[in-house]
Amino acid sequence: MKRINRSIGMIALTLLIAIAIPMVGHSQPDPGGSPDVPVDGGITLLLAAAGVAGVKKLRDNKKKNADKL
Repeated sequence: MKRINRSIGMIALTLLIAIAIPMVGHSQPDPGGSPDVPVDGGITLLLAAAGVAGVKKLRDNKKKNADKL
């Protein structure tokens, strides 16, 4: 019986959250201004940094494995 009550409670909570989130999201006023904001530069920098970090990690792992042999 506890399990059924818990399941019903979780379903009710999920439905409440699913209904409440769109209401909160649409309550914000329109900020105005131009929606054409360039984000290409920031994304490019993040991808480049992730690539550098990945290459470094691969080299470190390769060096670590070579030392074990």
